[in-house]
Amino acid sequence: MPSRRLVSARGAAALIVALSLVRVTPGQPPTGREGFVPPSGPGGSFGPGFGGPGGFGGPGGGDIALVDEFDADGNGRLDGEERSAAREAARARRRGGGGPRGFGGPRGTPQPGPRLAPADVADVAEGDAADLYDTGVLRTLFLDFATDDWEEELADFYGTDVDVPARLTVDGRAIDGVGVHFRGASSYFMVSAGWKRSLNIAVDHTDPEADLLGYRTLNLLNANGDPSLMSTVLYSHIAAEYLPTPRANFVRVVINGECWGVYVNVQQADKTFFRERFGSSKGHRWKVRGSPGGRGGLEYFGDDPEAYRRVFEIKSKDTDAAWRDLIDLCRIIHDTPLQRLEDALRPRLDIDGVLWFLALDTALLNSDGYWTRASDYTLFEDAAGVFHLVPHDMNEAFGLARIGGPPGGFAGGPGGPRGPGDGGVALDPLVASDDPGKPLRAGLLGIPALRQRYLDHVRAIARDRLDWKVVGPLVARWRALIEEAVRADTRKLSSTEAFLAMTAPDPAPAEGDRPATLRDLLERRRAYLLGYRDPAAPPAPAERPTDPAGSTTR
Repeated sequence: MPSRRLVSARGAAALIVALSLVRVTPGQPPTGREGFVPPSGPGGSFGPGFGGPGGFGGPGGGDIALVDEFDADGNGRLDGEERSAAREAARARRRGGGGPRGFGGPRGTPQPGPRLAPADVADVAEGDAADLYDTGVLRTLFLDFATDDWEEELADFYGTDVDVPARLTVDGRAIDGVGVHFRGASSYFMVSAGWKRSLNIAVDHTDPEADLLGYRTLNLLNANGDPSLMSTVLYSHIAAEYLPTPRANFVRVVINGECWGVYVNVQQADKTFFRERFGSSKGHRWKVRGSPGGRGGLEYFGDDPEAYRRVFEIKSKDTDAAWRDLIDLCRIIHDTPLQRLEDALRPRLDIDGVLWFLALDTALLNSDGYWTRASDYTLFEDAAGVFHLVPHDMNEAFGLARIGGPPGGFAGGPGGPRGPGDGGVALDPLVASDDPGKPLRAGLLGIPALRQRYLDHVRAIARDRLDWKVVGPLVARWRALIEEAVRADTRKLSSTEAFLAMTAPDPAPAEGDRPATLRDLLERRRAYLLGYRDPAAPPAPAERPTDPAGSTTR
């Protein structure tokens, strides 16, 4: 077992590498038996910061429960002295078990950002005020905590179920008692204190009726590893053309009067989202957490729901019926002969929606997706009993981590390879189509007609959505919207120069096989996909020669 103490960023990165390269036996129940990498979270064995007995919640793990223990007045949250006592306990447990406090990120100490007050910022125009995720609007969100050590307090409670209260002010409206915590895995523990970390805001933390323009949860991402800041917003924009996808845009965040710069504001896949995009939130929902040993490919682990709980985090009401339905879907995928699989799945799975999901996953180079780790997505069973896959984590798409990285490097942050393939512009769209650890992908793409439909979807995405004539105006518009705020951002995780270079309208000279700009990357990816041919397809018939007059020779 790894040491209980985190000693350095290099050591943690090495641990992630080791975990990502462990061989896993497909189909084996996640019970910690020989050959299986237990999913992180309660009961896992990833060591400090990865859940497990005695350890702190962390990347991919479940929250450490402190609220029930310290909630003396029973109001469901921690206030004042309750939170102080829980904070001391959290510190003591961290000293005993070790948990990530954040490290890495830009070197040095960031400079304080500009001072801003609500009176200094123009409210969003009335006509735009109803849409929190309008990509043409840059709102400013003001968070005011009761103390100046808010950052340390959020870090103390990272990986727990405790939210720190604050006042949120947006467009002149103040909401008291929202709850805030640091969110994310590598976007947290690879960023040291003082630099921008991702935030989750529960608008209804104190008042269950409170909302911000109809939404009760805000996810503010720090765009770690994405100098363009546009991965999530662009992926969301493209994916929404084909299947229900959480929306995303940009916001500026001011904390205790100091500007912390531009964040990516991405919609929560909650009841509100499912009512908007599916017409109803009735049904069962699971989140498949990201982790090096994800195991969220819908493998059949047997009939014990506990084996699935370690992989799938249920976000709707936890019922026996929900788990029976999920297990039944996995059993169908596992037990049904390939020639009967489509017919068996049709009543239980939105097959074409899943094919679009898988096509977007590879066409847009999502290095945190199903094709790599079989994780980082939302699974929804609607009221009719039909399952749907919804994109969840879109911040490591388009191979952006490769741009400017070492030659031959891998996409996707610390730890080297994230799965089969190199994650670059020449990623084979059929990658992992025979991986038994990803049986949904292997099963659907093993059916010739569905495989062809999937490749048709990939080509449609490349043809219609990766064309710079289509994408370029979007990138230019978003760049103009946030450029001033990016320049003023003293706590961003990459430079202004990198942002401007990545989003430049003209192609830049490439460095060997590495794209130099977002435009270069998309144009190369589009050309590769439009020229791709299924190696299993029969050879194309040779063109018959023509005579000089243009008639075909017989």
